[in-house]
Amino acid sequence: MDIHKYCLSPASCIGWLLLCTLVMAGCPSKTIQYPEEHDRLLRLDQALESLRSAYQRKDRSAFHSLLLPQDQMEELQRQAEMDFETFHAITLEFKIERVVIEKDDIDVFVNWQGNWKKDANDAGMRQRGHARLQWAGAASILLRGVEGDLPFGMKTKQLLSETPPPQTPLQ
Repeated sequence: MDIHKYCLSPASCIGWLLLCTLVMAGCPSKTIQYPEEHDRLLRLDQALESLRSAYQRKDRSAFHSLLLPQDQMEELQRQAEMDFETFHAITLEFKIERVVIEKDDIDVFVNWQGNWKKDANDAGMRQRGHARLQWAGAASILLRGVEGDLPFGMKTKQLLSETPPPQTPLQ
């Protein structure tokens, strides 16, 4: 077997190297077609992460700062406060399923899962669900509404699940 038959000459190596360089240089870099919307989506992602992180850290002021001052948000804040007082440790994850943007309104559909522990030795209460988080704004994005099975308010959910059935009086 002649080994020189399968080796490349220096000229062919240079040719291949030049061809690869031209192909790589010719590949266009991906430019963002709508930079303002891209920036808005990045702010939305940051707002969602800030909400999750503030809740998990039990940071009342950071959690409250992400909410629009509305009645529904006051109830959400009250539910979160009860969780902060009840649970020693909270672990929460969000996975974005879909984002719908209409002018200044943004709907984010998330799947979430988490673990709520009453103390360090507690195995915790594992829950998961699906929620719609309604955000508003362009430069500053704030939570304006919520729907669905929310991760906030686990203390209330726990109380409802532990409530014994009503007893009928004996006759």
